[in-house]
Amino acid sequence: MEQYKQEFIEFMVDCQVLKFGDFVTKSGRQTPFFVNTGFYRTGTQLQKLGQYYAKAIEAKFGTDFDVLFGPAYKGIPLTVATTIALSEMFGADIRYCSNRKEVKDHGDKGILLGSPIQDGDRVVIIEDVTTAGTSIAETMPIIKAQGNVAVQGLVVSVDRMERGKGEKSALAEIREQYQMETVAIVTMAEVVEHLYNRPYHGKVIIDDQIKAAIDKYYEQYGAK
Repeated sequence: MEQYKQEFIEFMVDCQVLKFGDFVTKSGRQTPFFVNTGFYRTGTQLQKLGQYYAKAIEAKFGTDFDVLFGPAYKGIPLTVATTIALSEMFGADIRYCSNRKEVKDHGDKGILLGSPIQDGDRVVIIEDVTTAGTSIAETMPIIKAQGNVAVQGLVVSVDRMERGKGEKSALAEIREQYQMETVAIVTMAEVVEHLYNRPYHGKVIIDDQIKAAIDKYYEQYGAK
């Protein structure tokens, strides 16, 4: 596994973004692990997060696109941090854009925050995690309503590697349905590989009990 992936996994643990226990996802699944990017809360953390996303984006999509779109609300800081990192690391001046939950009818009107999206724009979507494709189904119509836009792909921090609406993974279904590329900084298989029965700061993050719960979860929800 690449060094930056190992560092990113430990970074998530340090920031309490990656947790193990008993949770419910947006799609309603009970899961033994959860990724919550809302726990990136300091300038230093967001700076590092943006750099990890920027590396994944540059490796998969390059920097020849126009807009990085992050769905509200968690996508807002992700777009800001990552566009700054793309500028600093690769000299790419990418516009950032997010949607509002409510349409604004005064001042800077409309549903978008940040840069407008225009005809001909090439857009990459950034999210924290995609479990069953629920969020992207809400996001795509907002982007497409802005004009003749080419959505080139989706980048997430963690690929949960579980079924979407069918037997394939949510990211695979998104690739097929929307004809666009997808990429994750790390997969859950890589997370388990790196943390299982390996002490980190004097503590085993994924012990036999948690590993068994993860395996059971994938028996039910794992992508085929």
